Amino acid sequence: MSEHYTTTAKTLHWLMAILMLGTLALGFYMQDLPFSPEKLRLYSWHKWAGVTLFLLTLVRLAWRLSHPPPPLPAATPRWQQWAAHAAHWALYGLMLAIPLSGWLMSSAKGVPTVWFGVIPLPDLLARDPVLGDRLHTLHLTLNWVFITLLITHVGAALKHHWIEKDTVLLSMLPRFKGLNRG
Repeated sequence: MSEHYTTTAKTLHWLMAILMLGTLALGFYMQDLPFSPEKLRLYSWHKWAGVTLFLLTLVRLAWRLSHPPPPLPAATPRWQQWAAHAAHWALYGLMLAIPLSGWLMSSAKGVPTVWFGVIPLPDLLARDPVLGDRLHTLHLTLNWVFITLLITHVGAALKHHWIEKDTVLLSMLPRFKGLNRG
């Protein structure tokens, strides 16, 4: 088995990382803006990105299930292996739950979701402003859990690289001649 993820897995990982960070930043930025056409445009972009991330997560999950990742180093304690696998699956779950909670929130608030301004998505719930507010809280909470898990994920990758000095981080980096160990 290879010590590296496939090119497709790496591409999906880094594309989604960039898109997720941008979507998170946009979500926190637009939240407190006064109501305006600009705010509505930013909300549309945020929803487009969320739907795209949801779909990319489905592709990524299908790829992951059909192309197992490289094993962790043999020296990695069992509890860390378990924690790494649990964290990865939690990240996948959140990458599905966060956009879904946003879509449910939009539906409950009576605000349609139109992907890229072209493809209208069905409302998943009837209009219910109280439920919409609860779903907003859920959406925000899931994002904070995601951010916490993401910081842990990055920290673990850096720990493997700088402290353990193994190839865990390098297995997910693009391969550039002369720049990667292993």
